[in-house]
Amino acid sequence: MNVILITACPSGMATTFLAARRLEQAAKRRGWEARTEMHGELEAVTPVSEAAIAAADLIVVAAERVPEAARFDGKRLYRAPIQQALPDPEAFLERAAREATVFDAASEPAEPAKTVSPESSGIKRIVAVTACPTGVAHTFMAAEALEQAGRALGHRIHVETQGSVGAQNRITDEDVEAADVVLLACDIEIDDARFAGKRVYRTSTGSALKQPQQTIQKALDEAQVESAGSGKGASGERKSGGSPKSAKERGFYKHLLTGVSFMLPMVVAGGLCIALSFVFGIKAYEQEGTLAAALMQIGGGTAFALMVPVLAGYIAYSIADRPGIAPGMIGGMLASTLGAGFIGGILAGFLAGYSAKAVTRYVKLPASVESLKPILIIPLLASLVTGLIMIYVVGTPVAAVLSALTAFLNDMGSTNAVLLGVLLGAMMCFDLGGPVNKAAYTFGVGLLSTETYMPMAAIMAAGMVPAIGMGLATFLRRSRFAQAEREAGKASFVLGLCFISEGAIPFAAKDPLRVIPVSMVGGAVTGALSMWFGVKLMAPHGGLFVLLIPNAVNLALLYLLAIAAGSVITGVGYALLKRGEAGMAPAAATLPESASAEASRQVSFSEDDCTRWRGVTPGVKAAPDSPVSAVTFTNLDYAQYSYAPQASRGHGVRLNTDCRARRGHPAR
Repeated sequence: MNVILITACPSGMATTFLAARRLEQAAKRRGWEARTEMHGELEAVTPVSEAAIAAADLIVVAAERVPEAARFDGKRLYRAPIQQALPDPEAFLERAAREATVFDAASEPAEPAKTVSPESSGIKRIVAVTACPTGVAHTFMAAEALEQAGRALGHRIHVETQGSVGAQNRITDEDVEAADVVLLACDIEIDDARFAGKRVYRTSTGSALKQPQQTIQKALDEAQVESAGSGKGASGERKSGGSPKSAKERGFYKHLLTGVSFMLPMVVAGGLCIALSFVFGIKAYEQEGTLAAALMQIGGGTAFALMVPVLAGYIAYSIADRPGIAPGMIGGMLASTLGAGFIGGILAGFLAGYSAKAVTRYVKLPASVESLKPILIIPLLASLVTGLIMIYVVGTPVAAVLSALTAFLNDMGSTNAVLLGVLLGAMMCFDLGGPVNKAAYTFGVGLLSTETYMPMAAIMAAGMVPAIGMGLATFLRRSRFAQAEREAGKASFVLGLCFISEGAIPFAAKDPLRVIPVSMVGGAVTGALSMWFGVKLMAPHGGLFVLLIPNAVNLALLYLLAIAAGSVITGVGYALLKRGEAGMAPAAATLPESASAEASRQVSFSEDDCTRWRGVTPGVKAAPDSPVSAVTFTNLDYAQYSYAPQASRGHGVRLNTDCRARRGHPAR
């Protein structure tokens, strides 16, 4: 049979395309030749040809009205609301074939004039940018969450990611011009001059990831116009829409993480070069002219030497924009030469940034020499203030503090080492990439400049535990997790191996009171074991793949044991604590009237819409007095399994929590 399928929903968004795909697949299973016409906002309509209409045996319209009705005059046509097609497309097509009548186009009401615009229909155009300090996980996960939420809300959204590989999916000038609102979900400073004159809303990647729909709605409601030259207010912070931001989203935290994000490539590249030099032997770099010596010079002599200046320079950049970079780097280099290390670099960055901003704001020059300010006056005065304070006030005391800290970490006994490992491990697992996690990570990275490697090993090991543990939990107790959670568990496991803690965020967002405590316990155990074993890690990132580099980790097997111990504790603990979906207070359910009307009709259930079975909640018995003779469970691959309800009154077929069933057995 040749059939034409036409779908259209009132909003013109996802339902149109979902219904079209499901009806098309159902038609193929029935052996029909199907052509599809979708009327939506996401892409232009491709009307079926006159030849296809002439050859069609049946026209199926899942919409309130027949679009361009005249072309179907005299054809067998069945029309019903699109909502009836989604739950059971096969039954919908069967009813269409049975109940279709010859269509009279003259009886169809005239279509109203189409004057719908995005503004009048409530559809908004949104452009967004996401950026996190490491540019690896939060950046892309927040972007995906915003895209999905935007489409679910019926808006058009374009998200640019500014990650470790640079800007991707770039926003064009045309996108900015057409946008109703700009959403900046950034934990670091970005160049936002292109958004001058637009309504802008600022938030963090964490908020965008955990509450994407609420974030988009707040952006639409609270965004405020930013004009060129007025991006920063009197306090130095951005003037934009939204409620007052916390320290996590602005101020000290954001400036620090901006510096850390630019410093990380130096640390990673330098650490890996140092680790590669150890391939030839721990002391091989001492022989001048060898490849090991060259690698050590690249990593330890150059990349690590730039680490503190880059940290300070980009902290200052976050505060004062470009005028802060030069004095910040100068202050950072002074911190390195004075022995003040990363602590001195942080202080130098803030000194330089606020000095440069003060000069920008308070030093007034005649208009004829104003152009000299950013290239002469600001760098000179800010560098003098920063340099003199670093040399005469900050440098020596901070160097003494850092030296004492280094000596303590290198000489501490096993008890203190274990306690530090517990603290760092728990911090890494507390907020999965949030401010506490980043504080612990920054502490470990900073200590690399002083050749203190044990804390970094504990930090990276503990950071892998939550994501690996969630993956293990979904494997150990599959029946407790829905299909989507099991798929997320697979991704989480892989992300954990790569030292991306954010893989556990979907689980923490859904069940924080169980996931976070059990992750902290596992992370604390891993951190404690790593410190107790005396594991040293030369590279600050890479997860288990760093172990492929000989001598990058001094005690590789014990390091693996520490990671495995914490991951098993987290995985087994959450598997035991996790409540099955079936235990979640199911609501009373009855079979739909359409099912009761025909005793011989089967009722289908699709796994990709687990929470809906024509009104029946998973885990709830079918109505005992239903005349339905069989229930068909349809998995994502459309393999069908049928079960007859039990004969005794008061019993029916039950669905298990993941919507699957086994042939020959009632679903449990």
